Amino acid sequence: MPARVRTALRYTVLVAIALVVLFPIYITVVNALLPAETIARRPPTLFPLHPDWHSFSLAWSEGNLGDYLRSSVVVTFSITLAEVTTSVLAAYAFTFLDFPFKRVLFALCLATLMVPAEVTIIPNYRTIQVFGWFDTYPALIVPFLASGLGAFPSRQSFRQLPRELRDASVLDGYGHWRFLARVVVPLNRAMIGAFAVFSFLASWNQYLWPLLVTNTAARRTVQVGLRQLEGLNADQQNVIFAGTVLAALPIFLTLFIFQRQLVRGLTAGAVKG
Repeated sequence: MPARVRTALRYTVLVAIALVVLFPIYITVVNALLPAETIARRPPTLFPLHPDWHSFSLAWSEGNLGDYLRSSVVVTFSITLAEVTTSVLAAYAFTFLDFPFKRVLFALCLATLMVPAEVTIIPNYRTIQVFGWFDTYPALIVPFLASGLGAFPSRQSFRQLPRELRDASVLDGYGHWRFLARVVVPLNRAMIGAFAVFSFLASWNQYLWPLLVTNTAARRTVQVGLRQLEGLNADQQNVIFAGTVLAALPIFLTLFIFQRQLVRGLTAGAVKG
C-alpha cells in the first residue's frame, strides 16, 4: 500500500475517533444554548440558530455555581501543590538519601496504591469529626496532602539521572535543597508537570468525599454543586447543561495549557525500537 494511502487512512481514523470523542461535548454546549423546551424535541437540534446565553447566568447565580467553583479552585490548587511537593520530596529521599529501612518504607509507600479509596473514608471521616473540621477547607484538603501515586513515577524518573550529577554538585558546594531545586526538578519538569495535571484532574472531579464532609455552598465543590443544580432546576435542562460546561472549563483550560508537559511526561523514558 502506498505511503500516501496509509497516511490518508491513518488521518481518517484519527478524525473519526476525534469526532466520536468530541460529539458529546458539542451536544452539551448546544443544549446549554437552547431554550429548555426545545432540548427534548425530535429530531434534535444540532446547531442553535438563536443561542440563549441566559442559562449560564442562571447557573452562576441561582445555582450558586460561583461559590462552588471558588471552593473547587481553592481545594484543587491546594491538593495539587501539596501532592506535587510531597511526591518530589519523597522521591528525592528514596533516590539520593541513605537511611535505615529505605526499601521497606518505599514498599509500604507503594502498598498504599493497592488500598481502595473507599476503605479510608470512614477512618478519615472519624478523624475529621474528632478535629472539628467538618465543613471546612482542612477537611477537604488534609486527607490528600500526599500520594504514593506521585512518589513512584517521580522516583523512577529521578533514578535516571546520572550519579555523576550529584557528585559534581557536592564538589560545587550544593546541599540537598539546592541540588533538588536547581538540578533534579528542572531536569524532571516534564514528569512533574504531567503528575500535576493528573492530580489537578483527580482533585477537581472529587464528589463523594466533599459531599460527606460539607453541608454549605461556601465549602462544597463544583461536582456536588452540579448535583444540587440538577435538583433545583429539574425543569430547566439548559441551565444544568450550562453548569456542566462551566464546571468543565477549568479542565479543558488545564489540558490545553499543559498539553505539551503532559505528552512529554507520558513519553518520558520511552525508547524507540
